[in-house]
Formats: sequence, structure tokens, C-alpha cells
Amino acid sequence: MSITERAGRRRRRGEQPMVPKAEFQSYYGRPVIKAPSWAAPDIAGYFFLGGLAGAGSVLAAGAQLTGRTTTATALKVSSLTAVSLSAAALVHDLGRPARFANMLRVFKPTSPMSMGSWLLSVYGPAAGAAAASAVTGRLPRLGGAATGAAAVLGPAVATYTGVLAADTAVPAWHGAHRELPYLFGASATAAAAGMALVTGPAHENTPARCAAGLAALADAAAEKAAERRLGMVAETWREGRAGTLLRAARVLTAAGALGAAAFGGRRAPAVASGLALLTGSACTRFGVFAAGMASAEDPKYTVVPQRERLDAEGGGGADTQVE
Repeated sequence: MSITERAGRRRRRGEQPMVPKAEFQSYYGRPVIKAPSWAAPDIAGYFFLGGLAGAGSVLAAGAQLTGRTTTATALKVSSLTAVSLSAAALVHDLGRPARFANMLRVFKPTSPMSMGSWLLSVYGPAAGAAAASAVTGRLPRLGGAATGAAAVLGPAVATYTGVLAADTAVPAWHGAHRELPYLFGASATAAAAGMALVTGPAHENTPARCAAGLAALADAAAEKAAERRLGMVAETWREGRAGTLLRAARVLTAAGALGAAAFGGRRAPAVASGLALLTGSACTRFGVFAAGMASAEDPKYTVVPQRERLDAEGGGGADTQVE
């Protein structure tokens, strides 16, 4: 019989361990894992801008199909601008443009970074062709095909960064690996709806107003679900810089959605509501980023949840002894 099995049998019989359970401490309080060497303005901005671009392409296709051409054109241009800035932020964080090109040398379906690089390389030209055709009025068939392609790829562009973050060992991200893509998708939808409210005419913004309300509800539900799953690690989502940003995101997103629903039929309130939604989405991305960095820097968020899982599984711990 193994040590673990004997320890588990003793616990079931109610026997007291001979060795007291050890308190957690790390070597000189240093982090157990190495935090990603990502700069907040670059990577959190990359998360936000990519989400805005991807969700914006979906709303642009919907606006095109329903005859809301002014809104469709504005969203196509904003998606192209956002994905261009997103790629620039990523390249800036990488240090050299050649490093992004090097990531395209490998096609690895199990790597979010590899798939994300390929996704951007395909989505970017599609978004560019859609925007160019809409602005110039030339090659409408090619523009329509590009609009459809960007809309098909848009959801993946909006959410894959959540998969990318969750694929790391950072506790506040990896622990919410199921919910993070949904949170990013909802946040991206709120941002795209906000952009439609800001740039489109009031008489065309009814779908954007509906999308804003649904996105706000989904955003709140995904964030709550993530905090429940994270357990004690959710402290990093509620405290410090991350807590401030995420609280601001909740207030701004809710206010933007409510303002759009109640007063979005008028131009000035629609713009104000759209700006609130855009700012709330940005705060969500920067807040989640800050929470991840905080959880990586404090060793307890790495070790304590692991020990709790082992204890729950009866997998041993410091109270085992050799017989």
C-alpha cells in the first residue's frame, strides 16, 4: 500500500497526523512561476483592439445585410484600424517585426500563439479588402466576399486571446480557462456595439443597442463564473489595480448598455453610451491583465490552490507519514 493510500485511510478513520500540516512559504517569498514578460500597454491593448476588430466585423456584416450601409462602412474601417493597431502592439512587444514573421514558419494547431498568428495574417487582409471596397465603392463583389470572410473569422479573432492567456501558467488566467474566452467575447461585442453607436447614425443603431444589452449581461455572467471557479485566486480580480479596473468596467458597461437602450435613439446619448461601452471593454482587458500579473507575482496563488486540490482528491500533503 502506498504512502498516499495509508494517509487517506488514516484520515477516513479520524486519526490525527503525527506531523502537523506545514504552512506555505516560498524561498524568500519569491514567485514560484515567472510572470510573462508582457508590457501592459502592448498586450492588454492587443487584447482589446483585437476583440474590437473581430466583433466589429461581425456587426459590419450584419449591418451590410440589413441595409445599414453607413454603419457597415464605419465598422469596417474601425475593424481595419483596430487590427492594424493590434498587430503593431504585438510587434512592438515582440521587439522586432521579424519575430512575428517567424511565428508563421510553423502551423501548430495545439498552440494558441501559432494559431493566433495565422488567424491575424488571414483576417487582416480580409478586413482591409472589406474596408477598401466600402470606402471606394469599387469591386463590390470582392468587398462582399471579404466582408463575409472577416465576419466568419471575427469571433475567433475576438476570443482567441482569452485562450492564449489561459494557456499560460498564470493562476488568474489559467484557473479561468473555461470562462475567459467567453468573457473576452462578450467584452469584444460590447466594444463593437459601442463603436457602432459612436460612428453610425442614430436611425441605424437599433441592432447595436440590442447587442450592447446582450453583451453587458454576458460580460457580467462570465466574470462571475470566472471568479467562482478561481476561488481564492479571485482576490486578484477584486483587489489592487485589477479590482479598480474591473469595477470601473462593470459600471461603464452597464451604464453604456442602459443608456443605449433608453436614449440611444438620439445622437448625443448614443455617442456617450458608445464611449462608455468602449471604455468599459478596455478596462476589462486591462483589469484581467493586471489580475494575471498580480497572481503570478504572489506565490500563494500558485501553491495554495494546488494543495487544496490535492487535499480534496485525498492525494496527500504535509500530513502524510511513512510507516
